[in-house]
Amino acid sequence: MKPERPIRSDWRHFSAIETRWIDNDIYGHINNVVYYAMFDTAVADWLMSRGLFDPLTSQVIYLVVDSGCTYFESVSHPAVLEIGLKAGRVGRTSVTYSIGVFRRESNLALACGHFVHVAVDRGTKTPVPLSAELQAALLTL
Repeated sequence: MKPERPIRSDWRHFSAIETRWIDNDIYGHINNVVYYAMFDTAVADWLMSRGLFDPLTSQVIYLVVDSGCTYFESVSHPAVLEIGLKAGRVGRTSVTYSIGVFRRESNLALACGHFVHVAVDRGTKTPVPLSAELQAALLTL
């Protein structure tokens, strides 16, 4: 059973992502795998823009251990999509992000998903606690 279709006010933080020609699939709409790339981009951009992560030098990196997406309506290129991001469950070593995908002019989500990051040591790939800085930032998300 499909969950209730989320609305824009369910999220506070948004980032815009422009679709590309290659994002359309043979059926003429944005391919499902592109949504996961948008999720990854939105989360990474949020972390990097706050100085919480540098993909080249941070000792702690974040690995995706679970993700999912529910689709409500298709969209085709060209489009500028707004990706809503908020923190769901925040654990000791992981965080679950809730993500909504919207057309600029729409209040209803095209899709919504989740994206689970586990903080790990870059060298050993073993889980480490989320930093106090990240936990504080997640409270505002």
